[in-house]
Amino acid sequence: MNRAVWLLVAVGGLWMMNKYLNLPRGIRNNNPLNIRENETSNDQWEGERVLDTDPDFEEFISPVYGIRAAVRVLKSYRRRGVVTLGDIITTWAPMTENDTASYIESVAQQTGLKPWATVTDIHYPALLKAMIKHENGIQPYSDELIKTGVSMA
Repeated sequence: MNRAVWLLVAVGGLWMMNKYLNLPRGIRNNNPLNIRENETSNDQWEGERVLDTDPDFEEFISPVYGIRAAVRVLKSYRRRGVVTLGDIITTWAPMTENDTASYIESVAQQTGLKPWATVTDIHYPALLKAMIKHENGIQPYSDELIKTGVSMA
């Protein structure tokens, strides 16, 4: 490989790495809803990365597995009686760590659901899109990818 080609490859690689590092943590980790590591369990999520480099948040091999995990968590909330939009967001993003009121308002506005509305399976794609946007500042995933993650749960 001549010097000019090698230089282009090296510069391109640095550009891609910089672009990757500037992405929000949830997107980099393929964990777009920022599910925290469970320090009391060694259980592994389906699709969890083998190499764990983020000590605080789960990391997945693909965003579809991060979305699947988020839906599994939401379904566990339902089994505990946490079913309204406001209660789901309050449980997901407690006031001790987040501006929960603005999170609820943001998701309600994006989904058209009222904070006291019961969230059902049919709402999951819109709910996830809104939560991903709130968690990361961007929502880069296709509707198809989100629906696939929901269906895998």
